[in-house]
Amino acid sequence: MRPADLLPILLITDRFTHIFRKYSETFRRGSPQICDGATMMLTPTRANRRRAAIAVTAVALATASLAACSSSGTGTDAPGAGDSATSGTVDWWGWVPEQAVAPLYIAEFNKEFPDITVNYKNFTIADYQAALRPALAASTGPDVFDVASGAMFEQFGQYGVDLTPDVEEALGDDWESKIAPIGVTAFTDDEEKLRVVPVGLGFAGPLWINQDLFDQYSLTPPTTFEEWAEVCATFESNGIGCFTQGASQVAFNQDTLQSIADTINPGLFSKATTGEEEWTHPDLVTAFDAWQSLFTDGIMQDGALGEQQYPDANNGFLSGRFAMIHMGYWYSQYTIEDLMSSAIAAAGVAEAKPFTVVPIDFPAAVRGGTPGALFGSPDYGLAVNDKSDAKNAATTFALWLSTAETGQQMVADSLADVPSLKGIAPQLDGLVNPEVQQAALEDLITDAASVTEERLLSNAQLADAIGAATTTLASGDVTPEEAAEALQEAAVQAGVEY
Repeated sequence: MRPADLLPILLITDRFTHIFRKYSETFRRGSPQICDGATMMLTPTRANRRRAAIAVTAVALATASLAACSSSGTGTDAPGAGDSATSGTVDWWGWVPEQAVAPLYIAEFNKEFPDITVNYKNFTIADYQAALRPALAASTGPDVFDVASGAMFEQFGQYGVDLTPDVEEALGDDWESKIAPIGVTAFTDDEEKLRVVPVGLGFAGPLWINQDLFDQYSLTPPTTFEEWAEVCATFESNGIGCFTQGASQVAFNQDTLQSIADTINPGLFSKATTGEEEWTHPDLVTAFDAWQSLFTDGIMQDGALGEQQYPDANNGFLSGRFAMIHMGYWYSQYTIEDLMSSAIAAAGVAEAKPFTVVPIDFPAAVRGGTPGALFGSPDYGLAVNDKSDAKNAATTFALWLSTAETGQQMVADSLADVPSLKGIAPQLDGLVNPEVQQAALEDLITDAASVTEERLLSNAQLADAIGAATTTLASGDVTPEEAAEALQEAAVQAGVEY
């Protein structure tokens, strides 16, 4: 899914009240500064995909400790910026984390580096690239800036310094073995230079189920499409919707199609996006047929093509009207009881009662298939501006958030992203059903750390073509063979070389 595909969601949760409580001592000490930026667009693949507002009390704690930003110039003009790695002023631009969350990261950083002031300016994802492009070109840009993998890295990675020596110094000669592979490959350019250090990783692939509904009707999570159809028949006979997806929101269709293809021939979908295999490969035709079968075999809900993943499918699942949904790691937030309660209320349920949500492997589309493949990309990483006057201080901050255990623990505890540093797990508390959810979440995080198959495409035109293939198949306007041929032709037109 490309950043441009990310659409706003309307959820009100309070996950970060946990983090504010956990780090409240930091705010009493006070030190970070936050620049006023545009209100952030909520997207389903970022930290803000889980909430439209932070609890008022938490925001009050944050804002009470923040110093106002100066309007007299950039922080790199401040005394002490220079080449020091332990003092100076660093300007950080990004669309994540949220404006109310960034103080937590910065304040914790200042416990170790009290003489580095970090000013964070937050943008909407739509405004960010428009502002960053001229600023970097004119040498007036930030010292540190967010970068997503795929198309954004292709555009802005060139402005970042090569951080390979710094990461090697921080983690040792075997540093590549300590970071999730997808975080290294996504941000390494053709010259083998690591231009961006990954902070948090986003993954898709699993189904999420309402375990309480499965228990109520004595059902076992499906491992194949045949079992999936049988489970759906049971739910439907009891007035419960089985699986919901907003099929008009094609970026999520791509996730589901990739999940299906990976159960048939792992990695083949990705090879087709890069030109190593053609879309007319028989196994991809089988995947198109399986996608179409979701709409013809009673698995997908009626009217899916007229609904969006957010808010329609999301609210349908959270309100208990449907038992299954295809979402990514970010849905881990709903294992937390108070978050689940808030989300259910936001979905329109008057008396919100949390239920047990659990990730399961995506069912195999063919007999003998391989269920449960994961694919992902860095949600975002940090680049150090090659033209910055505070490169060393900026590098200190970027590496702290991306490679230091303290910084990565905070990323993990947000439950928005998987930390890029291996061996860091979230401190799970307040689970709805710890006996069921704890092990499932730990397994998901462990599996995510070894993922090499990417999710975000750098070719926007190809992504649009994949979306068109899914909707025409869903509507029955084309056969799987016709969809494969049309997509292959579109991929060539999009510049993919086969």
